[in-house]
Amino acid sequence: MANSASGMAVNDECKLKFLELKAKRIHRFIVFKIDEKLQQVTVDKIGGPSESYDDFTACMPANECRYAVFDFDFITSENCQKSKIFFIAWSPDTSRVRSKMLYASSKDRFKRELDGIQVELQATDPSEMGIDIIRARAL
Repeated sequence: MANSASGMAVNDECKLKFLELKAKRIHRFIVFKIDEKLQQVTVDKIGGPSESYDDFTACMPANECRYAVFDFDFITSENCQKSKIFFIAWSPDTSRVRSKMLYASSKDRFKRELDGIQVELQATDPSEMGIDIIRARAL
């Protein structure tokens, strides 16, 4: 089980849904949250393949921390279609201090459970995860 040094336990559904996003591409994004009562990371929201980055950012709560993965499609300067899986640690300045500490201390362990993340982003404000930043980090 989880302890304060290792972070939270990870619900099996998190790994399963991430594999579906990575291998089958049936999800555009997944938002995860820490359930403090269960002491584990759980799936909060899932976005379908047709959903946009704006749909994804609209799912992020203004005053609560979350982890998320987003499958970002883009075209390179050589005109090649590519995609990268982003891991986003959302920790708004307005969230509770305890929550921010919990998410920060659990992030690395949780990220290790999701094999295939290509880019990591830390955001405390919506401007820090704007589409321009995502695009620049993908290239």
